[in-house]
Amino acid sequence: FLATIHDTTSDVPSINEQPIVSEFPDVLPDELPGIPPVREVEFNIELIPGSEPISKAPYRMASIELKELKDQLQELLERGFIRLSVSPWGAPVLFVKKKDGSMRLCIDY
Repeated sequence: FLATIHDTTSDVPSINEQPIVSEFPDVLPDELPGIPPVREVEFNIELIPGSEPISKAPYRMASIELKELKDQLQELLERGFIRLSVSPWGAPVLFVKKKDGSMRLCIDY
């Protein structure tokens, strides 16, 4: 089996405890309003004609992680942070458990 050890005695300072953040609270909002608006120039990556995504097995996820993934993606969609994509290309995702027990979504680019 695999065991990991985490140092729970060291406190990670909150972003709000940083001097520069507390100095400019009006510049750094607590919540982001959403993704940037549509621009005049749309970014696009030109692919080689006929190229196809690399076939790679997805990371295995426990059912609780899959439910969390669906919940987090739905929340990000509703808040406007992400958009639906029709691209056949993608990136694997995994979760890292945070101190408070919640899960952080990590994208493996």
